[in-house]
Amino acid sequence: MSELEELITDWLPIPDVAERLGLPLKKVHSLIDDHTVLAARVGEGNIRCIPADFLVDDHVLESLKGTISVLRDARFSDEEILRWLFTADESLPGRPIDALQAGRKTEIRRRAQALAW
Repeated sequence: MSELEELITDWLPIPDVAERLGLPLKKVHSLIDDHTVLAARVGEGNIRCIPADFLVDDHVLESLKGTISVLRDARFSDEEILRWLFTADESLPGRPIDALQAGRKTEIRRRAQALAW
């Protein structure tokens, strides 16, 4: 099991994401390509999956794309972004992804921007 799989326990294969969002597979691949969401190869089949926490009901977490963008601007790789979003931070408390889900995007983006310095 990879470090990401230990950190992120709930993954959705791309076809499941497409079904949940009511989108064609091609559109989900576009969401990955334009960094609206991130995917990683996980599991025994080494298939591309998206963390389930990136979805809220039938849509992508709204604050996610901008946060990913800030972290990419700080030269984080996709794997580093995933690790940062899902690693508990005592000063939050909790994980950055949990804070985003709670509507605290300004605080999380400020922290992400600070990582670039």
